[in-house]
Amino acid sequence: MYPLKSVAVPVFILLLLAVFDGCANWDASSQEALLSAAGFKTRTPSTPAQQAMFDRMTPYTVERRERNGKVLFAYADKEKHLLYIGGEAEYQRYRQLGLQKSIADSQLQAAQINEEASLYNRWGPSWGPYWGPWDPWW
Repeated sequence: MYPLKSVAVPVFILLLLAVFDGCANWDASSQEALLSAAGFKTRTPSTPAQQAMFDRMTPYTVERRERNGKVLFAYADKEKHLLYIGGEAEYQRYRQLGLQKSIADSQLQAAQINEEASLYNRWGPSWGPYWGPWDPWW
């Protein structure tokens, strides 16, 4: 086994774990940014009844609620102790923004894959980047 590979594999795994650990916070903050952009209002539970309702909510998910015959959508951020509240129009805007973000993320990922693929010659990544007209034939 190559000595470089024996060091690179554990380092790569640790780096991957660190990235995925940060993904949960990134997803929550990204979702909260979408909610704010869609027009959801932030509230902090102030009464014991509001606090009890906040505690019963599933964290980091948009929930549909009915109050006085009106449909509301709520999102509980347990870490920041905030509640995002919006109506039907805000929820539809949130879904539209989420779809646009998903499409943009997919396009970015495809562009990165294409860029990485163009950096290597026919012999693969172990031979390094393509050297243009000076590409060795061997």
